[in-house]
Amino acid sequence: MTAAIIVAAGRGTRMGTDIDKIFLEVTGKPIVVHTWERFASHPMIDQIVLVVRHGLENTFHDLVAKYSSVLNQKPFALVAGGNERQDSVWNGLQSLSPEVSLVAIQDAARPCTRAEVISQILLTAEQTGAAVAAQRATDTIKQSGDGKRITSHLDRSQLWTVQTPQAFRREVIHKALKTAMDQGVIISDDTAACELIQQSVTLVECPWPNPKATSPSDLAYIELILNQT
Repeated sequence: MTAAIIVAAGRGTRMGTDIDKIFLEVTGKPIVVHTWERFASHPMIDQIVLVVRHGLENTFHDLVAKYSSVLNQKPFALVAGGNERQDSVWNGLQSLSPEVSLVAIQDAARPCTRAEVISQILLTAEQTGAAVAAQRATDTIKQSGDGKRITSHLDRSQLWTVQTPQAFRREVIHKALKTAMDQGVIISDDTAACELIQQSVTLVECPWPNPKATSPSDLAYIELILNQT
């Protein structure tokens, strides 16, 4: 079995709105509904776990009632998030069915991921243990030590921006996150935990826009993409 863990426990403070960013509507539906629907409709996904902030469970149940035709396509569970993102993913892992052997992890605020990308990420992770959606760096990249002046020039031909979904064999991500927790390491994404156990992660180039809603300027771009897919 294959499961998707959708991480929806963050606060999204950079959006600058009183409404949690994942509940902002784009093309008539909240962002998180678009994200959830991408996985609920995918033929390779058998189970979905949404990791949510404590106290928002009823809000998500209301979404299911309103958008039942798209969200009820696969069995799902709501799980409380943790203090850090890795804690939230860990909580999601613990709630999976014992039969699940492959896991995709997705940001709730990334609603444009194409089905083809999900498929390729899962197939690659099944073969190699870990895979991540990524795009080549196209801008010139500079490093700055103080945030004011350029320290060095980086060779962009070797640089990639990584996104979600990130997919793993279940035993791989379990071992990686447990190692991070045991060592007290805070990670920014799940592939970083793989470095702690010397697990290589395969880059899967994403040829389509796959933005995450982070700031208000992202919403118009996301709306444009959703209207085209």
